[in-house]
Amino acid sequence: MSLTGSVWLVIVAALVAANLPFINHRWLVVGPLASPRKPLPGRLVELVLLYFLVGGLALLLERRAGQIAPQGWEFYAITGTLFLTLAFPGFVYRYLLRRHG
Repeated sequence: MSLTGSVWLVIVAALVAANLPFINHRWLVVGPLASPRKPLPGRLVELVLLYFLVGGLALLLERRAGQIAPQGWEFYAITGTLFLTLAFPGFVYRYLLRRHG
């Protein structure tokens, strides 16, 4: 896979993973159904776990492409806020657009 393809794969995986906790009623996507519904703190925990999963995928692809660049705290702050920004459509759908009645 080319470097450009790897970058796009990580971006698409991050977009999908960031919205999964908000559009899915199962715990960690494949677990049992939440009864009666998942609370917001549970969704946020899933969001953090999926952030690290996508980060692991990105690390794996970077290792395949060559040497891994050292990352400071700034890198994780920026990628975390980017992941939260990508989660915005799912949050809006779940809590602002969808009728709860």
